[in-house]
Amino acid sequence: MKLSFTTLALAVLTQASPVPEAKEHDKRLLFKQSECIPFEYTSTFNIIATPDQVVGTDNIATGGLANAKGIFNFGLNSKEDVICYNITLLNFRGNYQSLALTSTHIHEGVKGKAGPPRIVFANPVGDDRRRNSVGCVKGPFLTGIIADGKDTGTGFTVKKIEDNPTNFFADSHSSLAVPGAVRGQLDRGSKKGSIIDVHISI
Repeated sequence: MKLSFTTLALAVLTQASPVPEAKEHDKRLLFKQSECIPFEYTSTFNIIATPDQVVGTDNIATGGLANAKGIFNFGLNSKEDVICYNITLLNFRGNYQSLALTSTHIHEGVKGKAGPPRIVFANPVGDDRRRNSVGCVKGPFLTGIIADGKDTGTGFTVKKIEDNPTNFFADSHSSLAVPGAVRGQLDRGSKKGSIIDVHISI
């Protein structure tokens, strides 16, 4: 299942999903009524997240949340330090549970290894069958997780994802699978750039 980012941009305009647990993130959501310009993605990613990819902090597979599935669609603009997202979770059960500001993230970590969250997203909403969240977040980023005396989002930029995307993964955490319900490793994505033929207020 692949979602065009024209659809994503249209959805962003009509159903912005701010991060409810972190008011500070509201300031970085791109829905201000100001000058409208065409928005360009410098890279895009379409990731399928599955339970079998989830590992714990000990890097041992946990099995995730059986029968769950995640579809993570990302559009990055590294010039503006913006990431747009359309995230769908299927067969997700339990409550969201994470020490971070939300339970849906991009982490830094290679395949089969755990790693710190770098960007958090609004948790998808819906029912046990299907949940969805759509929005855009602009740096500077905060995760709510402190390591070595600073937030794990401090100093992070979306350009770092573009420079080495396979070093990152997307996931969502459930009270029934706290290390992660589903996980999907980023691939090389598309770096051709996508001009979206709609106007996004920024």
